[in-house]
Amino acid sequence: MVAATFFIFPMTSFLPSPSTIAALVKIGLLVGGLMTAAAYLVLVERWMAAWVQDRKGPNRVGIPLTKIKLFGLGQPLADGLKIILKEDFTPKHVDKVLYTAAPLVILAASLAIFAAIPFGSVMPPLKIAGLPDPVPFLVAPGLDVGVLWVFALSSIAVYGVLLGGWASNNKYGFLGGLRSSAQLVAYEIPLGLGLLGVVLAAGSLKLDVIMNAQAKSGTWYAFAQPLGFVVFLVASFAEAARLPFDLPEAEQELVGGYHTEYSGIKLLLFLVAEFLHMVTAAFLIVIMFLGGWHLWGVTGSSQEVTLLGAVLRFAVLSAKIFAVILFFMLVRWSWPRFRFDQLMNLAWKVMLPLGLANLVTVAAVEEFRSHLPGWVAIAIPWAVFFVGWIVSGLLTPSGTDNTPIRTRGPLDVERELSHDYAGAR
Repeated sequence: MVAATFFIFPMTSFLPSPSTIAALVKIGLLVGGLMTAAAYLVLVERWMAAWVQDRKGPNRVGIPLTKIKLFGLGQPLADGLKIILKEDFTPKHVDKVLYTAAPLVILAASLAIFAAIPFGSVMPPLKIAGLPDPVPFLVAPGLDVGVLWVFALSSIAVYGVLLGGWASNNKYGFLGGLRSSAQLVAYEIPLGLGLLGVVLAAGSLKLDVIMNAQAKSGTWYAFAQPLGFVVFLVASFAEAARLPFDLPEAEQELVGGYHTEYSGIKLLLFLVAEFLHMVTAAFLIVIMFLGGWHLWGVTGSSQEVTLLGAVLRFAVLSAKIFAVILFFMLVRWSWPRFRFDQLMNLAWKVMLPLGLANLVTVAAVEEFRSHLPGWVAIAIPWAVFFVGWIVSGLLTPSGTDNTPIRTRGPLDVERELSHDYAGAR
């Protein structure tokens, strides 16, 4: 009896707790869902490109070894298998350690971001011993600095880009890494300023609290802080390297940007990480500015929800995120790429001052909110929004000027000398 007790207790002590099992299930669903979403969002983007360009997108590949096409839904599987089965070639001239580490760093950071991002509100009470009730749709619910976590890990993408460009020991890759890092660092500042306005208004760094604050007030921060919303939206395009801010790739000028020397599974990791950056940006835009799971007259604002309410909130959040992703794709296939000088001018001369103006406005409104009527607290940010964009357009016309840049060269000097000589004669 004593021996049996001795063996039973150590075995049970090593079993994971219900909270650990729940966390592992969440992580598995998160990683699997994100990877599947990234694969099929590529298919959606190809359909979007075909629609914009008035042609047919992928519509043939279906179930393997059959003639069932399923509207081309087998295309992501075929593309993934093709690139995975390609030869894993490593050039001799690269720094092999950094060359291999770069795609792993950027993908790991892209996935770890989602630990602090909620996928809905809460589940109804499950009454399972060891689990908190209600269970949040969040991998790391105890993280009190969710906004800082997301912002810090998204900044690590810069290191992946730099490592990829430097370790390739290739001039095209090196130039692509320099241009990419300059862009990402420049647009992190207005991105952070846009986040600070929301954090200041909500009074918390937790993303679920920010959503709850919008649901409780009934006013999404996109309407309460229009200038911050636009600044954050533009900076999100640049951070995700989406057109018209896709200078990190810029195939026409740089062959392939910082991942010129990559192929096979390593290139796939880079491409998946880039797509996950867009998904992350869509999540943050919806959570921070578009109310998250909140929708007037549909989801309510209470933390006590039924199973139907939890499903509705998840569906509303997913629909908003998908709509923002479609907007990202539509812009990509509709706008031309900026020149590099236009891109940097927009960051430092337009986005940065507007972000500071929004932050000062939000701070002033929150300080005196108790003394202001509700409509005044909304009208002031909108007035600053219109004045800010008009002033920035008047003071920085070169930001939208698409004329070629003229610099004096040897031919100009020779032409002037010949003109002077002809005049002297």
